Amino acid sequence: MPIFTRVLGSVAVMALLAGPALAEEAAKGGKTPGPETVVATVDGTEITLGMMVSVRNSLPAEYQQLPDQVLFNGVLDQLIQQTALAKVGEGMMTRRDEIALEVERRAYLAGMLLDYTAERAVTPDKLKAAYDTKFAKAEPSREYHAAHIIVASEAEAKAIKAEIDGGADFATVAKAKSQDGAAANGGDLGWFDLTAMVPPFAEAVAAMKAGEIKGPVQTEYGWHVIKLMESRLGAAPTLEEATEELSGDLRQQAVQDRVTDTVAKAKVEKRVEGIDPAVLKTPNFFGAK
Repeated sequence: MPIFTRVLGSVAVMALLAGPALAEEAAKGGKTPGPETVVATVDGTEITLGMMVSVRNSLPAEYQQLPDQVLFNGVLDQLIQQTALAKVGEGMMTRRDEIALEVERRAYLAGMLLDYTAERAVTPDKLKAAYDTKFAKAEPSREYHAAHIIVASEAEAKAIKAEIDGGADFATVAKAKSQDGAAANGGDLGWFDLTAMVPPFAEAVAAMKAGEIKGPVQTEYGWHVIKLMESRLGAAPTLEEATEELSGDLRQQAVQDRVTDTVAKAKVEKRVEGIDPAVLKTPNFFGAK
């Protein structure tokens, strides 16, 4: 947000006290500042405290941590600048600008509805039900502890497999030749669930016995030589441990259901017959500005 960034520099130096002054003035008048409280006007156009709070809530976290005085004045100055510029820009509006504003309005309203949906998707009862379904009533999953050596070609992987079959230490070879971050740990990938791995790798591991070395196995990342150390049945997490994951699942499902249900209930008529999809790339589609 370039304007806000520039404003903060000047505000930090000036250290204006509009924030406390506003609160003090409100206290004298016996009124509590609210969303409609006018904090400034620009050629008669009002800027309200509600607008300032809206801007503050949309700022990155690092700006929200600024001292109250600095943040208050930075937001106010930004809104003053925007309002002054907007009054000039309004007279220059083209159809392209009107369409862009309407698209942004619809996106905001859609996002607001989905945020509302997600915020109300998680309740203690829903969390417990989701936990029972995913963990308490589910069969325990198997976890695997494996190491790998990954190289760019099948020939390299075959040569490495032959070297290890001939007695070379897997971890030593991995440190010397493997081409990913696990090489520093001798190729050790730690414990993992098969769903965390790409299918060819996961399928190879699932078919292995403890102590077995397999390869070459090709994935989208390269050619692997794999060593399975051991496997075990994973213990289900407690409800407390799983709350964050389950909450995310519930929110995601609620949002998806809201989108699906809302579109299904809407009367949608597509009128795209005869329109070349490449039209979206037309230069100056809206005409010269």
